[in-house]
Amino acid sequence: MRTFTSVADLGPLDKALAMAAEIKKDRYAFTELGRNKTLLMIFFNSSLRTRLSTQKAAMNLGMNVMVLDVNQGAWKLETERGVVMDGDKAEHLLEAIPVMASYCDIIGVRSFAGLVDKAEDYEERVLNQFIKYSGRPVFSMEAATCHPLQAFADLITIEEFKEVERPKVVLTWAPHPRALPQAVPNSFAEWMNATDYDFVITHPHGYELDTKFTCSARIEYDQNKALEGADFVYAKNWSAYADPNYGKILSTDRGWTIDSAKMALTNNARFMHCLPVRRNMIVTDDVIESERSIVIPEAANREISATTVLKMMLESL
Repeated sequence: MRTFTSVADLGPLDKALAMAAEIKKDRYAFTELGRNKTLLMIFFNSSLRTRLSTQKAAMNLGMNVMVLDVNQGAWKLETERGVVMDGDKAEHLLEAIPVMASYCDIIGVRSFAGLVDKAEDYEERVLNQFIKYSGRPVFSMEAATCHPLQAFADLITIEEFKEVERPKVVLTWAPHPRALPQAVPNSFAEWMNATDYDFVITHPHGYELDTKFTCSARIEYDQNKALEGADFVYAKNWSAYADPNYGKILSTDRGWTIDSAKMALTNNARFMHCLPVRRNMIVTDDVIESERSIVIPEAANREISATTVLKMMLESL
């Protein structure tokens, strides 16, 4: 596997899940695989779970790890071709990428959406330049439009906690004080559509996601109706995708916050969120702290999803 940006890159999903389960039983079983190999993790944006879990995953596999925070201690990088570099950006990504690649074997990139220009965000300019010019296997640690490591961890978690063969999984929009990208819901929808789960997306009008990711998912604008009989509730905010409101907040309606009354509509559902979470905006304290909340095991599985992906990439070297 030379690139990892979507569920399609993994190959047969059942085999990837089986590998993840094997790794979770003994996450140090493949330490010789990464011996004398180096992972370079490049962060254009902040991170907690992604940084720690991916670094731990590489260590599980015996890899050396280098972490570069572009916004702290590195030259500011220009990403556009043809510009006159007479501003505060001292180096172009087209020179920086091959230099960075010369020091490592695999590259992980984290670069968020700007939420200003939809075309620019959805062409994944930064991530795709690393894929094109590095000559190294490249994986996404969250890009403008997708967060595949998170979605893989979400799927692993659902497989571990599901109590019926075909659970009902509901992705629900929830309010947030800031405009957030569509990356997490895009990937979650893409990965859920790759399963045979009963998958439903619920959100207010105006928050429709790109149909490239939602595909066959049922869309329900009545949140209460969507939650009926749910086995898993995945709460997440995202800003508007459709023009002319791309990147905008259209609603902060607290009626969409997941609380005990909402969860009572479900089939005693498990609560999920990618974290970090705005308490009492996205979800109330009592729900996230309840015994049906699985946000911590979900976050812990980020190590497992990253280890599985890196193992597959190392095997392709």
